[in-house]
Amino acid sequence: MSKEESQQDSQHDSKQALAAALKDGQTIAVGGFGMCGVPHDLIEVVRDTGVNDLTIVSNNLGLDGMGLGLLLEAGQISKVMASYIGENQFFMSQYLKGAIDLEFVPQGTLAERLRAGGAGIAAFYTKTGVGTEIAQGKPTAIFDGETYLQERAIAADIGLVRAHTADAAGNLRYRLSARNFNPVVAMSGRLTFAEAEHIVPRGGLDPDDVHTPSVFVSHVIKTDTPSKIEIATTRARKDDNRKEATDGLDA
Repeated sequence: MSKEESQQDSQHDSKQALAAALKDGQTIAVGGFGMCGVPHDLIEVVRDTGVNDLTIVSNNLGLDGMGLGLLLEAGQISKVMASYIGENQFFMSQYLKGAIDLEFVPQGTLAERLRAGGAGIAAFYTKTGVGTEIAQGKPTAIFDGETYLQERAIAADIGLVRAHTADAAGNLRYRLSARNFNPVVAMSGRLTFAEAEHIVPRGGLDPDDVHTPSVFVSHVIKTDTPSKIEIATTRARKDDNRKEATDGLDA
């Protein structure tokens, strides 16, 4: 068997492992910010299994027909925990009709709840959200004369992340802003599946370049799916005479 054939078999096995691990009613944490660092291939595996009644934990919900928007449109999500959902028109329509539950979580609090879930911390206190609707029904405590809000950790059943480079052991390296929520999502998942643009042998990543250690990663697949661009914009250089750089481009 060639190296390429072996890698393809490994990818197939990892996708099968994800499909086998998925069940109705699970909580799935998904990395990404906008369309940056989103595990598109893994989301498609979830869609193709047809599992339902999912709770999705993610910074945002993708776009119509892209990213987590695929699961929304397939009717597979019953609850969302996110910090921003404004770009997904389908989600807004479903939420306003009462077809889906939404728990808004401040962005930093969401990241810390995921990190705490991976670190074995049951809950923590923060000043963020005190005195707002976010605080309704949550315990508070006084520390040094200040009121703090208790937030529970998020330990997801499944974590889905996208990395730039992975080694054969499952150590991950992200690239630039595509790191975003991926490291804490990887920590949060009881089982974490990663898709990576490049896979190198064991030892191919310098220890100082590892952002997510392999202890947090269950399976890795190679992805050739390019990253999506949420809103593509360009501008003309100062030294040319072109009109607006967007002239002639499709909206």
